[in-house]
Amino acid sequence: MKIGFIGLGNMGGPMASNLVNAGHEVTGFDLAAPMPAGVTKAATAAEAATGADVVITMLPNGAILRSVAAEVIPAMTKTAVLCDCSTVDVDSARAVAKQATAAGLGALDGPVSGGVGGATNGTLTFMVGGSADAFETVKPLFDIMGQKAVHCGEAGAGQAAKICNNMILGVTMIATCEAFALADKLGLDRQKMFDVVSTSSGYSWTMNAYCPAPGVGPQSPADNGYKPGFAAELMLKDLRLSQQAAESADADTPMGQLAAALYTQFVETEDGKGMDFSAMLPRFEKRGRG
Repeated sequence: MKIGFIGLGNMGGPMASNLVNAGHEVTGFDLAAPMPAGVTKAATAAEAATGADVVITMLPNGAILRSVAAEVIPAMTKTAVLCDCSTVDVDSARAVAKQATAAGLGALDGPVSGGVGGATNGTLTFMVGGSADAFETVKPLFDIMGQKAVHCGEAGAGQAAKICNNMILGVTMIATCEAFALADKLGLDRQKMFDVVSTSSGYSWTMNAYCPAPGVGPQSPADNGYKPGFAAELMLKDLRLSQQAAESADADTPMGQLAAALYTQFVETEDGKGMDFSAMLPRFEKRGRG
């Protein structure tokens, strides 16, 4: 396929490289990031989108997505598909999809899970909202960039799945870190704690696959000085998106709200910025009940 790729930073760059390596023709645009090898540089986002079968965007937030969409949609070939892989608010995803559909285009919101490692290795998971036809058009590209793509429903469903998943992730990471800090103060060996919880009802991905305690369980950012991984400020972004969506949908999410408040404090007034989101453990280690 002929692909336009807009947003070639830490995630978009490796994703575009994998498409080039699979034999696709990729034209890219980014305000700052360098073009990956094999990607043709465009002078504007609209130029990258011109003549493309699929335009993929990987952008920082919903406001930028709306701005880029307004530029590229008029330049796109009718029946082409605009596939946004950013993590943005559901309202922005739906607004862009509506704009694209009105212009005769296919539209997908396909946020990802798997981080920079997944982008580099082609093992991302895509959570996709939009029409079944548009999904089938882009699925061969998802198969190159990732290991799994789930069609979650209509426009906005991909973003909804992503923020619900990451709300669970943020809440369970806090609970896992709290439990390790409590176990420490009760004199329980961390390895014994892991051995029990990882095979008991406290089992979770944050315990078993991404343990926040260094030297326990599989290798994780905790074993590398809490270098991300998945940065705490990115978790905060996703938790804020979850609470924005909860407010819009009139959903009661007290644990998600508390997790967002704790990560806000950790990132903005403590030392969490630039650390992995599992660095909540050393934070709790230093704190007492008060």
